[in-house]
Amino acid sequence: MTGKPKIAALIVAAGQGVRSGGDMPKQYRRIGGRTVLAYAVDALADHPAIDRLQVVISAGHDDLYADAVGDRALPPPVTGGATRRDSVIAGIQAVDADIVLIHDAARPFLPAAVVDRLIAALDVSDGAVPALAVADTLAKGDGLLGDTVARDGLYRVQTPQAFRRDAILAAHAAWNPGREATDDAQVARAAGLSVAIVEGDPALDKLTFAADFDQAEKRMMVSRTAQGFDVHGFTAGDAVQLGGVRIAHDRALAGHSDADVALHALTDALLGSISAGDIGSHFPPSDQRWKGADSEIFLAHARDLVARDGGIIDHVDLTIICEAPKVGPHRDAIRERIAALLGIRIGQVSVKATTTERLGFTGRGEGIAAQAMATVRVPRHQ
Repeated sequence: MTGKPKIAALIVAAGQGVRSGGDMPKQYRRIGGRTVLAYAVDALADHPAIDRLQVVISAGHDDLYADAVGDRALPPPVTGGATRRDSVIAGIQAVDADIVLIHDAARPFLPAAVVDRLIAALDVSDGAVPALAVADTLAKGDGLLGDTVARDGLYRVQTPQAFRRDAILAAHAAWNPGREATDDAQVARAAGLSVAIVEGDPALDKLTFAADFDQAEKRMMVSRTAQGFDVHGFTAGDAVQLGGVRIAHDRALAGHSDADVALHALTDALLGSISAGDIGSHFPPSDQRWKGADSEIFLAHARDLVARDGGIIDHVDLTIICEAPKVGPHRDAIRERIAALLGIRIGQVSVKATTTERLGFTGRGEGIAAQAMATVRVPRHQ
């Protein structure tokens, strides 16, 4: 092939993905804050050798697609057909290119080096596929283990699969429509095209079952721990608000809002986990809207920001520091309220109380302090 070929990448995202569980096709499910489709789109769109990216979707999935790709600059999606092969043909026909890379959206984590190897292989072959040699023992069986099968020369074939566009389009046209092909390399070989094997990558394993998504989630998330601290002094009153629970006391806590020192510290811890500033930057005391406000509003705001960034709250730990009132009798109520506010299990909420042995302002009974820690999983790309 002389000159620089025009290369198009085709992402086939027209399946229903029912084996993976969930309430939507797997290409639109989110992992680490991004959809499966978005990972595949970004991997191919960012590759310098690819001139055009085309996605094929199922009829009726336009809204799911728009939500999945967001504001990424892409040509309108092509509507696929009843079978994968129909969808591939529709996608190939929609692109003007010398070479086409046909990729399954269910393989979202595509290393750029695999694309490089595929394109290079087309200098000597009509097509190329990434593959990994089979390492496990293979055996026949029907409820009981049968004879083993030699694994020498056996491969697990992946995508993307690269072909000269006109050749693979002609191969699909010649394919027996009464049979369904499992991939495009099968169609190419049936038409007499040579298909090279290049080194694949374990990251390209297909997401098929619910357990695959669990593993992908772990791969794409990192854990962060952040802390929060707050102090409020006493004023005249008959109760304090702690952790969303009203506790009778001979004084109240002074503050611009309801002065829930526990929820304030926890709010700062959550904001810190996503590097989103502190409670004062979101709810400044100078703003009269927050005068006397329920601090549950602040915690809910921090919770929603974590969720917006694709974060998952794993655990929160709260320490309340005061001589009085006694926190112990209210500990479980506080845990239950915080768990409800954050949408997590009560077992993910730790509440402790301590004194400062009569030292400092809390020891003198002048106020209450609280410190909090939040452990949050966030997308690796955040």
